[in-house]
Amino acid sequence: MVMTVIVIAGGLSHERDVSLRSGRRVAQALRDVGRDVIETDVNGDLVQLLRDTPDAVAVPMLHGGLGEDGALREVLEVLGVPFVGANGASSRLTFDKSIATSVVRAVGLNAPRQIALPHDIFRELGAPALMESIGSQLGYPLMVKPSRSGSALGVTKVSSASELPSALVAAYAYGPVAVIESYLEGTEIAVTVLDEGDGPVALPAVEIRPESGVYDYESRYTAGTTRFVAPAQLDDDVLAAAGALAVAVHEALGLRHISRVDMIVRDGVPVFFEGNVAPGMTETSLAPLAIEASGRELGEVFAALVDLAAS
Repeated sequence: MVMTVIVIAGGLSHERDVSLRSGRRVAQALRDVGRDVIETDVNGDLVQLLRDTPDAVAVPMLHGGLGEDGALREVLEVLGVPFVGANGASSRLTFDKSIATSVVRAVGLNAPRQIALPHDIFRELGAPALMESIGSQLGYPLMVKPSRSGSALGVTKVSSASELPSALVAAYAYGPVAVIESYLEGTEIAVTVLDEGDGPVALPAVEIRPESGVYDYESRYTAGTTRFVAPAQLDDDVLAAAGALAVAVHEALGLRHISRVDMIVRDGVPVFFEGNVAPGMTETSLAPLAIEASGRELGEVFAALVDLAAS
């Protein structure tokens, strides 16, 4: 059977540019290992393209809303097109930080204490009383972020009650629900989890050292602004615990094929703070660094995942 791989990238989210870069890189990596690849955006021709391409396997490389909230993946499921990555339900669960963190905590894994605050509640109840209650409940500093967004967009570290309202407004610019959680001080690492059919395996952890001290959108996608160390320079027992946490999160959220689990190592203990069903694959992204550190090639990994999805 000659498969055609359809790499879907672009979309209309705030992360369109990153998605296009990820898609181009994965498409080229697959071509480099001899696969037949079509690159496409999300548009009115997509469904027809999927229907008209025999033996198609999709690789969704969309970041943000449409790509990670499960919507496109559920369309692929309805069309009967096999695809790489988590299914629609698991994607939706993982993309919503207010739900994913609750699920991770519920199965006994390390994750921050968190409050989800919809915009209409914030508006109706008024800021001052809420700020006081949130501060006494979680303590400062805090992290505020949209419940459904990626690439650190709308994310703010808050050191005092006076900074909280503006941080919430910044988060609401990206969606109707903000998440407020206890700030995790420590070493940020990302662990990519790969499952090629024999169960999920953690790849080497990537340590993140942003020059600015904050791993924000600019630090993520501007070459030279962040130093990445793969494998992370941490004790072996800490790296083993991080790998175990990443695999446990991958399983708790019902993910498959490939995911990335972001965590902070605090006092030698890894703590989950975010899962990702469509890890970036750009030149400054974390998952390709982990794949490289494991001694693998990007094209080889995605070709294996395409075959697994097709089977």
